[in-house]
Amino acid sequence: MVCEHLSALENEMLSRGIEETFRGSAWSKNCREWVYFRCRLDLPALRARFAFAPCVVDHTHRGTHDGSEAGFVCETCHDAIMGVHPDDAAKHPPYR
Repeated sequence: MVCEHLSALENEMLSRGIEETFRGSAWSKNCREWVYFRCRLDLPALRARFAFAPCVVDHTHRGTHDGSEAGFVCETCHDAIMGVHPDDAAKHPPYR
């Protein structure tokens, strides 16, 4: 499970049956528990609904050969919850 700064979002997504596609240290030793879901996260809507601590920041990465993603990263605990990149949104339902 991810840190307490992101756990409410993770628990809600899992309870709603959003498909998890990866869990683990995604990029480097600086990534502890990154969880990827098969959906597009509506970052502004989710930020408005969840009382994220200031250490939780928006993250968007448009990779060329190393994948693409968008979600939230906890800069304190190095955990993250990721969905698909907005450019790939047509293939995936938004999660608000």
